Amino acid sequence: MKMNVNAIEVRGLTKKYGHRVAVEDLSFAVPYGSIVGLLGPNGAGKSTTLRTIVGLLAPTSGESLIDGAPFSALDNPASHVGVHMDGFGFEGGITARRHLEIARLAAGAPRGRAEEVLDEVGLAADARRRVRTFSTGMAQRLGLAAALIGSPRTLILDEPANGLDPDGIRWLRRFLRDYARRGGTVLIASHQLSELEQVVDQVVVIKRRALFAGRLEDLVTSDADSLESKYFDLVEGASA
Repeated sequence: MKMNVNAIEVRGLTKKYGHRVAVEDLSFAVPYGSIVGLLGPNGAGKSTTLRTIVGLLAPTSGESLIDGAPFSALDNPASHVGVHMDGFGFEGGITARRHLEIARLAAGAPRGRAEEVLDEVGLAADARRRVRTFSTGMAQRLGLAAALIGSPRTLILDEPANGLDPDGIRWLRRFLRDYARRGGTVLIASHQLSELEQVVDQVVVIKRRALFAGRLEDLVTSDADSLESKYFDLVEGASA
């Protein structure tokens, strides 16, 4: 790991689809050991940003780096970053263990790693169940397990709390805090602002461009404020 390099850096990122601008001149950084929330209304460019960071989309201009390098240049990328986002589906007819074994082989992870991550996300007892029988919350945990399979230093998660019940949301919060406490880094996109406020160190609010990027305590500066209230101040005050 390079010294004095952020886990993720987005520099002047612009992505256009024809004449439509999805993201424009977006810049922010995700420091090592932090949990950073990526916030914005539907259509603000969150998914485009995440997909560009992990090499699923090519930027029109600008760049994004993980551990100081573009995703395409990473040696053994699964050890650098684990990804769980919408559109990363499952084959419903296979078991959870088999899904993770496929992910393990693709990541080059050691034998036994599938069992470890099943236990880590609380699915050990469901390892032999077909994925199609999973609830939405269980599928979220399986997606997180797949993201963890390569023992990455950084996680990129898109709406990981969707479908989780209150106990599951509390579990996820504790998991993310522990992951960061052990030196991991998390970039998490979510609409659940009150929940994010309890777990993130920094926030990036976007509406095609960055409206705010910095520490949570620099945005929510008083007991009368909340992340939700400050978020709406920024988004509603931004030009369409």
